[in-house]
Amino acid sequence: MASLRLPAQLVTRGTLNHHNSSSAASSSSSGRLSWRRSLTPENSIPSLPSSSSLNRKPSTVVPVTCSAAAVNLAPGTPIRPTSILVVGATGTLGRQIVRRALDEGYDVRCLVRPRPAPADFLRDWGATVVNADLSKPESIPATLVGIHTVIDCATGRPEEPIKTVDWEGKVALIQCAKAMGIQKYVFYSIHNCDKHPEVPLMEIKYCTEKFLQESGLNHITIRLCGFMQGLIGQYAVPILEEKSVWGTDAPTRVAYMDTQDIARLTLVALRNEKVNRKLLTFAGPRAWTTQEVITLCERLAGQDANVTTVPVSVLRVTRQLTRFFQWTNDVADRLAFTEVLSSDTVFSVPMTETNSLLGVDQKDLVTLEKYLQDYFSNILKKLKDLKAQSKQSDIYF
Repeated sequence: MASLRLPAQLVTRGTLNHHNSSSAASSSSSGRLSWRRSLTPENSIPSLPSSSSLNRKPSTVVPVTCSAAAVNLAPGTPIRPTSILVVGATGTLGRQIVRRALDEGYDVRCLVRPRPAPADFLRDWGATVVNADLSKPESIPATLVGIHTVIDCATGRPEEPIKTVDWEGKVALIQCAKAMGIQKYVFYSIHNCDKHPEVPLMEIKYCTEKFLQESGLNHITIRLCGFMQGLIGQYAVPILEEKSVWGTDAPTRVAYMDTQDIARLTLVALRNEKVNRKLLTFAGPRAWTTQEVITLCERLAGQDANVTTVPVSVLRVTRQLTRFFQWTNDVADRLAFTEVLSSDTVFSVPMTETNSLLGVDQKDLVTLEKYLQDYFSNILKKLKDLKAQSKQSDIYF
């Protein structure tokens, strides 16, 4: 059993507050999260208090040792630059990264959790699948053997505490990547995460950005605004099935982006040495409000939506209520996004500089109108064909 410890350059001490407060005490008094970087072998995971304990002292740091059976760290074994590990490969973005990388000739290994339903579609595409769990650091190192680049698309499941995968798991993954000499690490974050410390997931994303930046790993951080694919289940399908569509009265605007475009731009960035150690933000061509998206879906579907509008004030009250109980803290953390919804935030940035850096034409990015038009056209055609087949099979007496 080979045991991995952090190299000396990662051994640092101190406290880094989200908004560079002058002291940990001032951070605590203002209710802001702080993360403690104490990366000695005895204290390997930085402490990040949950939203339910913001005013308490950070919990005791848990020592972590990344271990793997028969890991050969001997020098001299060449690592191909085309060998990549995609973490979170079964997710909305992860599967698009895998597909694009395979199409471009990369050797793709996919890290997926052990699951009852195997990720056979990844193998069918030509990828190698390995089982590991970010919440179990000892399972990570073996997946990194022979890997040049890690593309981290993973995020916690809705039923999990946000800290488990998105903080503790990511810290363990970054530590192991550093210890095993990974050449490049791609991390996906959230646009404006540095402006919303009151939202646990956004705070964690920002802290992870800083942790990765100071780890010494060669990396690219990509902030995202929103996925077009997520709108299908949220709005398009309910409208077609004449079910309720849930929305808010929030003025927040989001520049949704096709995950296929995100995958394409990620692979372009991977080959561009000019973007190493840079922070990029990917955004769609236009920012949309919830009501504008619903209206677009109604027009393309040719039918009205049954819209149930939930005022942001109701979501805010619900969040406050769920914070009273230990077993609903995770719900409260996720409802913290209501603070973002009520802030009139625009999740969008001009892509001119990024497109120029990557050599990408803005016209090549899929618009939301085009994406949804293609979806509704395909679905409505299939429904029409099914209806025609049903009529042909009718038996009359």
